Amino acid sequence: LSAAVEQATRMRSSPSSSAAMASSFALRRLHMRGKGGLCKCLQKGRCGSLHAVQAERLEQAQRSILISCYSRPTEKKFLKYLSRHGDVKKYFFYESYGVYAVVEFANRDGVASLLEEAVIPSVSNEALVPFKSRLLSLKNLSSVDSNHFKHFECVKIVTNKHSWGTVSTLQVVSLTETYQLTDENIRLRFLVCSLLQDIAAAYFPECTIKPFGSSVNGFGKLGCDLDMILDLDGISGGKPKSVLSLEFQLKRANSERAVTQSILSVIGECVDQFGPGCVGVQKILNARCPLLRFAHQPSGFQCDLTASNRVAIKSTELLYLYGELDPRVRSLVFTVRCWARTHGITSGIPGAWITNFSLTIMVLFFLQKRSPPIIPTLDHLAELAGSADKCVIEGNDCTFVIDISKIQLQSNTETLEHLLREFFEFYATFAFSKMSINIRKGKEQNKPEVAPLHIQNPFETSLNISKNVNATQLDRFVALCQESLWLLQQSGTNTPRVGNRSNTATPWGLATLLLPSQVAGVKSRKKRRREPASERIKGLLDSLKNNSQPKKS
Repeated sequence: LSAAVEQATRMRSSPSSSAAMASSFALRRLHMRGKGGLCKCLQKGRCGSLHAVQAERLEQAQRSILISCYSRPTEKKFLKYLSRHGDVKKYFFYESYGVYAVVEFANRDGVASLLEEAVIPSVSNEALVPFKSRLLSLKNLSSVDSNHFKHFECVKIVTNKHSWGTVSTLQVVSLTETYQLTDENIRLRFLVCSLLQDIAAAYFPECTIKPFGSSVNGFGKLGCDLDMILDLDGISGGKPKSVLSLEFQLKRANSERAVTQSILSVIGECVDQFGPGCVGVQKILNARCPLLRFAHQPSGFQCDLTASNRVAIKSTELLYLYGELDPRVRSLVFTVRCWARTHGITSGIPGAWITNFSLTIMVLFFLQKRSPPIIPTLDHLAELAGSADKCVIEGNDCTFVIDISKIQLQSNTETLEHLLREFFEFYATFAFSKMSINIRKGKEQNKPEVAPLHIQNPFETSLNISKNVNATQLDRFVALCQESLWLLQQSGTNTPRVGNRSNTATPWGLATLLLPSQVAGVKSRKKRRREPASERIKGLLDSLKNNSQPKKS
């Protein structure tokens, strides 16, 4: 995050700022060439559904293998070895507890041929679990210096200031381009799903494991968790063709929840005992949505696997759809999320903080309230739906149009810079004490229950997705919106200021919002937190004025 602040600060001050920022990213998070992998894939056909994209990605994953390379092989010899088994369509390298390669063959025969040649390793003083998977180790190939390997170049952020409107808009877009998932990262996420599916298929051959949430909805940030669902809906028998018919004899349980708990418990044992690289397996079976939680070391992902969260799948499709309607949606969401994480509004651990999902819904609601609206309401999307789009899950109407070409947007040309400022003003004055946020209707409604923050679940409409947020955290959010709005209004410039005493650029534009809030002087952090927002704002403005005044020599 600090790298993004530095990039935003120096964007016009230093021609080499892009390269300097790029070098600060860790390779193990796959900051590689080719930004916006999901968006790039989706733009091949604007009318394609998320379901079609997932099907394509899952097929790619089935034709792929993950190889641990204890030494870095020469590219020529590596490809020559793999090509003996089939045509290699794509490959890339990354670092996570060592060097790994993801290799995609043109067809599954290449994978099968390679697996036939793989052998069980010979070790002494240890016992091995003889479970064969598509996670392999490569040995006995000559290595070369790491500088020879072009694939370890970090992503360079595009900063062509003439290609995007205003400078502040450029900052917002650059922030999005920096942190969104790369094509390689998305491929690796689907490959991890495919490797786990191989384990589950021992019990449920027709099952699929696929990602949902931020990994595929277009709002995922590099380093985000990998949420997966074990989909058993494809398991079904044939229809009776005669008077006599056969049925499978199956175990029975009291409820679907009990079935889910039993299945995840068994899969959890298999992942823990047989899954290479899967560590720290936790069975969280008594949660509202039972799940398995573990770390996949070869990929570096923290993973959650569930088996019954079908409403979350529809939420994923909805967010993806909104993100595809207008490029400003994703950029604004990324910026607000980044701002929120900087100031501790959101957190990576459970608690009373606002979640990223709640924050995303708040951004969507704000965009629905623009004049004219930038995105339509969920009710309008439901009106456009055809019979094939009909979807009811556990009594909840989850219907909305999937074909983007059927959606006609109104003309709104507001810049990202303007929208960011308006977002802060909108929620700095929002009547949280009385009103609920509802993207289905696209308008405020009276709160149906007592809660500091009420955001209606788009599909399970009786639920408040922000029920965990307490009054203290909501007050902090409002105060920071007020402060950020004031800063944007008072800075009064779109160019960086460079001090006379050094070449260090003073934070400007978006960078001022991504820096931790603080006041001039040497007050302790604890005292600063107790200060009213107005005092903190006054101190910040005084600091900005002092920096902008020329100093006497």
